[in-house]
Amino acid sequence: MRTIIFANGSLPDRQSAARWLADAELIIAADGGARHALALNVIPHVVIGDLDSLAEADRQRLKQAGARFIVYSPRKDYTDLELALRHALDRGATRLTVIGALGGRWDQSLANVMLLARPEFAAIPLCLVQADTTIRVIRDRAEIAGRVGDTLSLIALGGDARGVTIEGCEYPLQDAVLPFGATLGISNVLSAPVARVRVADGLLLALHTAHPV
Repeated sequence: MRTIIFANGSLPDRQSAARWLADAELIIAADGGARHALALNVIPHVVIGDLDSLAEADRQRLKQAGARFIVYSPRKDYTDLELALRHALDRGATRLTVIGALGGRWDQSLANVMLLARPEFAAIPLCLVQADTTIRVIRDRAEIAGRVGDTLSLIALGGDARGVTIEGCEYPLQDAVLPFGATLGISNVLSAPVARVRVADGLLLALHTAHPV
């Protein structure tokens, strides 16, 4: 089940966000992320969180439109986005796309990116999208489809990434090491419509930015 989650970060480009909604089968709003859905004239199936970031007028509008609310105490162990991700898994999500996970507070933005690395979410494709940038974690191998000239940056997570091979980019690698905390993998450029990345040991954070035609 293709699932979209609206988080409570910024939404700098509504048009690019809207294109992800075309084939969505389940739409979840993490607390104040519901305001992004409403801005796109979308009523989420579920609104989840402690609701401390959702205006009362928006809450009433969502209730009247039939959205289901799952309300938690503010004294909880998970952020609203993590609750939304866990709920999506419980509902049988097979592909997860998170819109609006960045912007605003640095701690929230960084924590949202780190959620990509959680083992609980490793079984299904999960990405964060922000304007023209898509962020995901590569645990084994991945194909990054785009256009020649797009930017692809790779960052090692949780330690050195070993056995890294990059094909279809201006700066290829073959069975290399991307050290944790280093900038070796930043600002690569697609030289083919599809870049192929493999990692034998470790995690890679992949950030693909599509450039205008």
